[in-house]
Amino acid sequence: MEVLSSRILIRPREPEAAWAFYGGTLGLAVSREFPGGVVYFLGTGYLEVSGRSSDGPIGPDALWVQVRDVAAAEAELHAAGAPVTRGTRTEPWGLRECWIADPDGRAIVLVEVPPDHPIRKDLRSM
Repeated sequence: MEVLSSRILIRPREPEAAWAFYGGTLGLAVSREFPGGVVYFLGTGYLEVSGRSSDGPIGPDALWVQVRDVAAAEAELHAAGAPVTRGTRTEPWGLRECWIADPDGRAIVLVEVPPDHPIRKDLRSM
């Protein structure tokens, strides 16, 4: 199988609230819009927020979003009114994380990879 592109799709309870959150509060850039949906750039991937769910979050349990400075991102999003469900801290596995929630309660994990973390090491030369 050759993968050419990928996209995460979520179906919010209130599309307008989700679009305001992802496009406004988080400030994600729009890749394209169509009747009933918006596709946002999400780093090297895409996030499509379309349709409507009557049951709440359906799909991923959490979105993992890497940022350069997680504490700065937390402060920015807190000021914008995003619900911070777990403040910035260094996890036992060495990543710095902050958790927020979208309007449907879906977890969004903001992650900073410290410069000395093993993820940043090229293990091929070891």
